[in-house]
Amino acid sequence: MLDVKAALNPLPGSHFLYGEGWDYGVVANNARFVQATQANLAGTGIGTFNDRLRDAVRGGSVFDDNPRVQGFGNGLFTNPNGDPVNGDAAAQKARLLAAMDLVKLGLTGNLRDYTFRSTAGGTVKGSDLMYDGRPAGYTAQPGEAVTYVDAHDNLALFDANAYKLPAGTTPADRARSQSLALGVTALSQGAGFVQAGSDLLRSKSFDGNSYDSGDWFNAIHWDCRTGNGFGRGLPPGADNQTTWPYARPLLADPALVPGCRTMTATTTQYQQFLRIKKSSRLFALGSAAEVQKRVTFPLSGTTAEVPGVILQRLDGSGLRATPSLTVIYNATPRTQRQSIAALAGTKQKLHDAQAGGADPIVKRAAFDRNGTFTVPAYTIAVFVQQ
Repeated sequence: MLDVKAALNPLPGSHFLYGEGWDYGVVANNARFVQATQANLAGTGIGTFNDRLRDAVRGGSVFDDNPRVQGFGNGLFTNPNGDPVNGDAAAQKARLLAAMDLVKLGLTGNLRDYTFRSTAGGTVKGSDLMYDGRPAGYTAQPGEAVTYVDAHDNLALFDANAYKLPAGTTPADRARSQSLALGVTALSQGAGFVQAGSDLLRSKSFDGNSYDSGDWFNAIHWDCRTGNGFGRGLPPGADNQTTWPYARPLLADPALVPGCRTMTATTTQYQQFLRIKKSSRLFALGSAAEVQKRVTFPLSGTTAEVPGVILQRLDGSGLRATPSLTVIYNATPRTQRQSIAALAGTKQKLHDAQAGGADPIVKRAAFDRNGTFTVPAYTIAVFVQQ
């Protein structure tokens, strides 16, 4: 990978190299050579897939036997689905708070040396947080983490949420939950991506390993009148049979198939997030030092922090034509209010992409002169300081 990067450097234009970066198999732990893993690539400028944020948002892991493990983006503690796999309320709250720390770190580009106040209240570095027995923070610069919540492998996000969200969740709320998860990837530092069609609620009918499943499961349904691919039948048994008992009743439920209005609303929201990302250099800071200086989570670890809600400040002071921003990620099923005393008396305006966009829900987001933001359920609201 370093040789490829060196060969590209003299060529005109900009280049971004990235890979999956996993550490497994016969070459794990540098058994045969120095692997191009997440940790080993820190400082090279080469990106690797960020599984930390992925699992914190989706819940559980992509290898769970029980697919109903919830996460930040689909109701852990705030909207429990009732499956014992999630534990009691205390266990769910503890897991949610830990997941929120991983999401915050992911929003910085998973920087190993980024310091912030954790949900527990103490100051931590990214490398102090743990993920699957390893440091959660592993990058030296923000561009070295590639943020995502679904990809070519494993369950599509719609299918994961079909398992994890409570059975009575409305199609509109399922779509907003999906939009919120995609928005986290769009607004993080560094690069982010989504699986093709995920903004259209693409489903593979619970096929978690669809590389050889053909168009029946893999097709992207560009025309919303044909549905989104959900309910095409039980996925192939070789890789999915253990989850058939969970899949059968859901695939038979026509209420889970989204309609055109829902699919259109989801892609519209995602496109708004992309416009917001492009509108400000604060979402693409060029160094770890700049991220440390400008990205904060003012309520993290305080009594004002609400489980399931992340408030992020991006400070544009000293940067020409770059106003400061406040981003509130409300992953709960209720309207939430978040107050920042330091912002009392200031003017905060909902970002033009949202204030003038087609999503009527986010337009209900508001700020009062006492320093309080109000954000609807399952909504990311971005405010620009005037």
